[in-house]
Amino acid sequence: MQTTHIWNKLNLRRNKVVLVGLVFFLVTIPTFGQGMFGLTSASSSDNKPLSYGFFLATHNSTLRVKYSDAFLNPTVTNAFTNVRSIQPKFSPGFSLGFVGILRFHDQVSMMFTPKVGFYEYKTDVTYFTDQENVITDGGDIIIDIENQGRIVEYTSEETVVELPLLFKYRSQRFNNTRMYWLGGASYQFRTKSQDEANVDDIVMTGQDFSLEAGMGFEVYFKYFKFAPEIRFSHGLNNLYQAENTLPELRDAISSLKKKSITIYLNFQ
Repeated sequence: MQTTHIWNKLNLRRNKVVLVGLVFFLVTIPTFGQGMFGLTSASSSDNKPLSYGFFLATHNSTLRVKYSDAFLNPTVTNAFTNVRSIQPKFSPGFSLGFVGILRFHDQVSMMFTPKVGFYEYKTDVTYFTDQENVITDGGDIIIDIENQGRIVEYTSEETVVELPLLFKYRSQRFNNTRMYWLGGASYQFRTKSQDEANVDDIVMTGQDFSLEAGMGFEVYFKYFKFAPEIRFSHGLNNLYQAENTLPELRDAISSLKKKSITIYLNFQ
């Protein structure tokens, strides 16, 4: 079925310029903070047992596919006989949310970061197609049958509410910066119903648990703290729903799990 691809209209060159600009901004921001506001910028949130903030984030997400035993060791003709491979691809997206921090110690705290994320999952399926090449050799006609792969891209889009609970460990402050590491788990659920999801070509269920880990650094300004961060997420649940997936793919897959890499821009 025909699917709308919300990212196809993005210009590749413009994406590269934005990425270079973002990297330059993240590299120069500590120096900017120290130079403009001095080496002793205060942050009242560091002394509060409970503090708040918000964040913007961009991510690259994909699916981890596990083939079924019947697909890896075909013995009889099945509906997926013409399927050569199933390969998920990374797709960009964005999210936004809030930060709540419960401080146990100057270097140890717990974070609750509820957010709404907009995801797109793309999967390339390669099908076998036989192409006949007619060759003439000394008056003899030779028919050469060659397998040419036909690639079809399947896409599904979803809006997800995520509820991560994380433990955060920070280094000691050096001038206006400090590093931190975090890890924890997240519960997430899709906003659209299962009936709406069943019209997708590759169908998944709507609830998941994931493990998350990452690192970042805090930059102190006069009135706020800025904390860029990178975080990795690995889904734990098998989300695959075979009964509503395309018949030619239904029995070729045994498991689908999510994973993503996210860059956060936190403001506290």
